[in-house]
Amino acid sequence: MLGPIAKLAYAAQETSRAGILMLRDPGLGLRVEIKAGEQRQTRGEEKHVPPAKGGDRLNFPFVFHACVSFNSALSPAIRNFVLIFLGALLLHVAGTWSIPLVDRDEPRFAEASREMRERGDYVVPYFNNKYRFDKPPLIYWTQIASYRVFGENDFAARLPSAVAAALTALVLFAWGRRFGGERIGWWAAIIFTLCLQTFIHARASVADMWLVFFVTAAHWAGFELIADSLGSPAPLNERRLKYWRLAFYFALGLAFLAKGPLGWIPLLTVASAKLFVRGGTFYRRFWFVTGILGMLAIVCAWGIPALVRTNGEFFRVGIGRHVVERSFNVIEGHGANSLNTYLASLPFYFVTVFLSFFPWSIKLPALTKHLWRNRDAIDKYLISGTLIVFVIMSLVKTKLPHYTLPAFPLLSLLLARHLFTLPGVSRFPVRAATAAAAISLAVALFVFPLLAKTFPSAELYKLSRDDLLADMEFANVDYAEPSVVWYFRSRAHGFFRGLNPDMVEQFMNAPGPRFVIVPTPLAQALSAKLPPTWKTYRAQGFTIVKGRPTDLTLILKPTP
Repeated sequence: MLGPIAKLAYAAQETSRAGILMLRDPGLGLRVEIKAGEQRQTRGEEKHVPPAKGGDRLNFPFVFHACVSFNSALSPAIRNFVLIFLGALLLHVAGTWSIPLVDRDEPRFAEASREMRERGDYVVPYFNNKYRFDKPPLIYWTQIASYRVFGENDFAARLPSAVAAALTALVLFAWGRRFGGERIGWWAAIIFTLCLQTFIHARASVADMWLVFFVTAAHWAGFELIADSLGSPAPLNERRLKYWRLAFYFALGLAFLAKGPLGWIPLLTVASAKLFVRGGTFYRRFWFVTGILGMLAIVCAWGIPALVRTNGEFFRVGIGRHVVERSFNVIEGHGANSLNTYLASLPFYFVTVFLSFFPWSIKLPALTKHLWRNRDAIDKYLISGTLIVFVIMSLVKTKLPHYTLPAFPLLSLLLARHLFTLPGVSRFPVRAATAAAAISLAVALFVFPLLAKTFPSAELYKLSRDDLLADMEFANVDYAEPSVVWYFRSRAHGFFRGLNPDMVEQFMNAPGPRFVIVPTPLAQALSAKLPPTWKTYRAQGFTIVKGRPTDLTLILKPTP
C-alpha cells in the first residue's frame, strides 16, 4: 500500500493550486478533490482545511494524513471480510500447481471444461469427444472462466473450488455474526476452512465446493426468513424479507446446477423448522409455490436445452443413473452390495466424520453432550440441517466420505457457538487452528511436490511434450486413465482411443505422426521392431484408483 500512498502524495503536491487538493492515481482508479476552506467531518470532529496561497504546495504530512484517513475509512467489518476471503483463498490455492490432477474425477472435470470451451457449447459437456452427463454445468462454467484468465493448467482447474471454499467461509463469518458476534463468525469460518475434507476438496477440480457454497447460502437465507422466530435479533422488514427470499431460491437453483437435486436439501431444513418455529407467518415468509417455480426456472434455463439436444439422455443418465441408481445401488464399488453389509454401513458417516472433520471432531462428543442438555431454536435449525444431510447420505447405497460435506458449514457454526462453553477448551481452538494451518501449508508446499513424480501420466507428458504435435494421432493400451486425456490434449488436439496389444503395430505404422502409451513390458517386446527415428519415454509411478505401481512407456513416431 506504501507505493500507492506515495504516488498519491506526490500527485497531491504537484496538482494543488488555489486551495484545491486533488489526489489522482489511475492505477487505483481513484480521484479525490478537497476544496480549500470547506468543512470536513472526520470521526465526529469538524476539521477546517485552510486555503492555500497562490503557488503554495501542501506539505507531505497533510497529504499523508489524507491518504491514511482514506485508507482507514474501510470499516472493520469490511476488513474482516477481506482478511477471511484472502486468507482462506491463499491457504486453499497453496500447492495446487505442484501436484498433478488426481485420477479419475479431477481430470474428467478439467478436460470436459476444456472441450466445452473448444466447442463453444456451454450446454452439453463432453469428455474425450463423448457425452459426459455426470454433473450439471456450473463447475465447467467456473473452470472455463478460470482458464480464460490463467490458461488451461492444473492450477486454473482447481482455482474455482478454492474460491467457492473461501466464499463459504465468508458466508459463515457473516452468518455467525448475526447470532453471536464476530467471535462466532470468525471461529465458524476458521473451523470450516481448517478441517480435513475442506483441505482436500477446496484443492480439487470437482463440483463439490460449489454445492457446499450454495447449500450454505440457501441455509443462511432460510434462517434469515425465520430469524425472529428463532430468537435472532433484528427482525426483518418486508423489503429485506424480499431480498432474503430471492437469495434463498436463487441459491437453490444454482446449487442444483452445481450437483443436482442434492442442492435442494435446504428445503427440507426449513420444512423441518416448522416443528420448532411457532407463528402463522412461516409459509407466507417463504412463498413456497412462487419461489420453487423461480428456482425451477433457473434450472430449466439450462436443463431444457440440454434435454432437447441430447434427446433426454442427460436426464436419463444424469438423474437416472447418477442420482436414482446411486441411491439404490452401488456405483463403481463405493458401498455395500448385500443387505447385511448395507445395514452395517448405515453408521458410516457418523464414524468417518471424526476423520473428515478433524481436528475439530475431537470436540464433537462434548458438543453432542452439551446440545443434548441445552439447545435453543438456532441450535435446532443447525442440527436439523446437519442431520438431514447425514441421514440422507446414510440411506444412499453408494457411499464416499465427502458426501456429507454440505453439512460441515452447519456443523462449524454449531461448534463455534458453543466452543468456549465446552469443558477443556481454553487453549484447544487456537492450538488446533495453528497446527491445522501449519500442517496444511507444509503438506501443500513440501509434500505435494514430492508426490508429483509418482503420477505417470504427468511425468510422461513432461518427458515428451517437446516432441508432441497438434496433428498427432494417439492411443493407449491398458491405461485408459482420464489424466492421459487431460495432459496430452494440451499439445495434441485429437482424441485418445484405446487399443488391444495386437493393434499397436498397425496403429503406429499408419501414415502420419503419432504416439501410443503402453505398459513397459509390451514396449520392450516391441523394441526390436521400432525404427531408429522413433522415440520412447518411460515413466514409473503409482495408479491411485487401482492401488498399484505403474510402469508405462510412450512410443512416438515423429514427422517423417
